[in-house]
Amino acid sequence: QVQLVESGGGLVQAGGSLRLSCAASGSIFSINTMGWYRQAPGKQRELVATITRDGSTNYAESVKGRFTISRDNAKNTVLLQMNSLKPEDTAVYYCDADTLTGLNFKHYWGQGTQVTVSS
Repeated sequence: QVQLVESGGGLVQAGGSLRLSCAASGSIFSINTMGWYRQAPGKQRELVATITRDGSTNYAESVKGRFTISRDNAKNTVLLQMNSLKPEDTAVYYCDADTLTGLNFKHYWGQGTQVTVSS
């Protein structure tokens, strides 16, 4: 079993910064891609950023230049540094990890952390 625990969400004014952290634990042999997704009220979950094991990154257009994703493979953690936050960034942010626990990779999700940006 694999658990992903997110932290770092909260309330911030527009223009401010937050850093989200996600730690994976359990019966993990390897983690391929890790990522952050978000879901605002009444909207579908959307990709924010992903990072492969070798450090290749991908960002949603709406966050490019403002958010930075990074990871520590030894600690099975992924971070999301969010700068210049906007009210439209308000959402529940979820961590995802494509994890090898046996013979196959499987996606695991965290419980989500709320980010609220006030105008």
